[in-house]
Amino acid sequence: MSVVDLDIEEIKRGLADGSILLVDVRETEEYQAGHIPGSISFPLSTFDPHALPEAQGQRLVFSCNSGGRTLKALAASQAAGLDLHEHYKGSYKDWVARGEAVNTGDEP
Repeated sequence: MSVVDLDIEEIKRGLADGSILLVDVRETEEYQAGHIPGSISFPLSTFDPHALPEAQGQRLVFSCNSGGRTLKALAASQAAGLDLHEHYKGSYKDWVARGEAVNTGDEP
């Protein structure tokens, strides 16, 4: 499996300039309790690589709680023939630990 680890600076830059579509694969309750602003919810428990949102020229990057579930999402996506390789290595825990703002509820 091919994996590219992205750090917080790359994620912040990509969200700010619109070049990254950050897909949070945590469960809905986790996402609603707190998530990275600009991320979208796509739970791993119901993960279907072919139902991923259209990235529209953006880089699709996976995020979860600490980086483990992102690897499962990447493996499933690559097994389905999708050319996806990037994830936020530290994910939500890293984001919060660095004092970054979070959103709650359903809003991206």
